[in-house]
Amino acid sequence: MTAVEHDADVIVVGAGPGGSATAYHLARHGVRVLLLEKTEFPREKVCGDGLTPRAVRQLVRMGVDTSPEAGWLHNRGLRVIGGGVRLELDWPELASFPNYGLVRTRLDFDDLLARRAVAAGAELRSSVNVLGPVLDGDGRVTGVEAEVGSGKEPATFRAPLVVAADGVSGRFPLALGLAKREDRPIGVAVRRYYRSPAKHDDNYLESWLELRSKDSGDSLLPGYGWIFGLGDGRVNVGLGVLNSSSAFGKTNYRRLLTDWLANTPEDWGMTDEANADGPILGAALPMGFNRVPHYTRGVLLVGDSGGMVNPFNGEGIAYAMESGELAAEVVVQALARPAGPERERALLAYPAELKARLGGYYRLGGIFVKLIGRPEIMRIATKHGMPHPTLMRFVLKLLANLTDPRGGDAMDRIINAMTKVAPAV
Repeated sequence: MTAVEHDADVIVVGAGPGGSATAYHLARHGVRVLLLEKTEFPREKVCGDGLTPRAVRQLVRMGVDTSPEAGWLHNRGLRVIGGGVRLELDWPELASFPNYGLVRTRLDFDDLLARRAVAAGAELRSSVNVLGPVLDGDGRVTGVEAEVGSGKEPATFRAPLVVAADGVSGRFPLALGLAKREDRPIGVAVRRYYRSPAKHDDNYLESWLELRSKDSGDSLLPGYGWIFGLGDGRVNVGLGVLNSSSAFGKTNYRRLLTDWLANTPEDWGMTDEANADGPILGAALPMGFNRVPHYTRGVLLVGDSGGMVNPFNGEGIAYAMESGELAAEVVVQALARPAGPERERALLAYPAELKARLGGYYRLGGIFVKLIGRPEIMRIATKHGMPHPTLMRFVLKLLANLTDPRGGDAMDRIINAMTKVAPAV
């Protein structure tokens, strides 16, 4: 039998934050990595563009310069608006995470991460649209079928392992029969850029727990909103609606955004269509491990492809990058073993470790999503919770998943205990 010549040790499908982080950490360990991206950089991506300290830690682990001089806008924490209260909460001081967040558009953020992967030794090929897997006689994935370039030339790339980091569409895992789970939370978010000299250099990320339009009176619009300054004269403004809301799937989300913004102060610049910088764009937020298993038949799922968005706050970038680093660690160990049962045993550590790290936390997040989907509970929570800064600091730590695993304060110990007690999803 003739041995199959591999194009790489690992093929990574998708060069978003999860894919680029995977490729970077693999290449750093000397693994031959082929990173396939269907578009060309720089490219647009629907996102809030805000990064919590959890995401910042992953950037630091990739050797990214996060200084203002390198083009990053730093923020001190989260400004929460709701229940008639406006509360500024600084990011916690922890040993495990930095005490600042960042904002940067995905237009150059993803490009920057892909270049970090290339600098570490990964091979990036853009304009490669991966269509599906190549399977051996046992149904194991041994490569990918693709179309290359504007001419859509057919191509086959081979590797003993594939990482699917192809985002919320999950076309690659879908081709393997891995559909999303309907019993897990999912959200829809829309966002738009506006020119706003009054808000663009804000040193807090701003979260709106209650949305109202000019015409709604005292009734609440569904969902939650955000306003993140970009530091370049613009802001990223958006809102999200969870599938626990009765409005999910029955609402014109773009109209919802403009209705809310019509009620914001005029000097912010978001009530005037002339200040808009681009169209309103939307995307789904796959939460709480809504596609499993995260490893099967030679394929590991990373980031949105594996439904890893945090149900508490809609954050996806940090978890995409974390899962990418973990996948790389597991693959490095697996490739050091002969193909067969020994290698499989090593690869199965990936879903087990994901479950151990995030399973209990995501279970709590699923409960949280169901609760806040009920307007009467959200109204009570904001009315009685917002006036208490200590409680809200606890909520910030819980929602942003920012605690020290060992030591830490009483809040850390309570949150860590809650996630350990909760049965993993």
